[in-house]
Amino acid sequence: MPPKNPQIESWTGEFGDAYTARNAASEEQVRIRLKALVEIFRLIDGDPPLRILECGCNIGLNTRAMRRFTDAELFAIEPNATARAVLGDQGVLDGDHLKDAVVQSLPFPDRSMDLVFTSGVLIHVHPDDLPAALDEMVRVSSKYLMMIEYFSQSPQSIPYRGRDDLLWKRDFGSDLLDRHPGLVPLGSGFFWRRITGFDDATWWLFRKP
Repeated sequence: MPPKNPQIESWTGEFGDAYTARNAASEEQVRIRLKALVEIFRLIDGDPPLRILECGCNIGLNTRAMRRFTDAELFAIEPNATARAVLGDQGVLDGDHLKDAVVQSLPFPDRSMDLVFTSGVLIHVHPDDLPAALDEMVRVSSKYLMMIEYFSQSPQSIPYRGRDDLLWKRDFGSDLLDRHPGLVPLGSGFFWRRITGFDDATWWLFRKP
C-alpha cells in the first residue's frame, strides 16, 4: 500500500468504519446493483470475463449481486479492516480473493484480471493520486475496464460528511481515455436514482486492444 494520505487515513479509520456501519447489505441494495450490473454486462455477452476485480468493495454489494448472474471468479481489494471482516464473516470473499490494498497500488500481476472496475471509489481518490489509480486498473486488466462514478464536465470538489477533501466528481471516462488512448469505449450510461435506486451515477465500459 502507498504511503498514507488524508483520504486513505480516513477510509481505513473511524470514518471508514462509520461508512461501513451505514451500508448494510440489504436485499433491496443487492437487487439495485444486480439490475445495474446486468445492464452493463449485456455489452460483453459474447466474451464474458472469467476473473473480475473490484477496486474498493466495502461490504461487497457488487460481489453479492454478481454471484447471481456470473460464474466468474471474483476478487476485490478493500482498505477498511471492518469491511473486510464483514466480508469474511458473511462468507462473501475469502482471504485468497480479498486483499488489503488501495486502487493506486493493486497487489496483482499485469493482465491478471479480465475485468477491473470501480463503483463509487474513484470519486474518493485525491486528484493527485487519480493518474496512478487509472494506470493500475489498466495494468491489471487483460480485457475490460468499468467505472461507475459521479460525473461532472469539469472537476469539482464536493463537501462530504463535513469534509472538503474526500469527494470529487469529474469526467472519469475522459480521464482514462486521455491517459490510455488505445482503449476502446464500449458504452456509457446514467443510472438515474429516481427509477434505478442507484445514486445518480454515470458508468463507462472500455475494452483493451
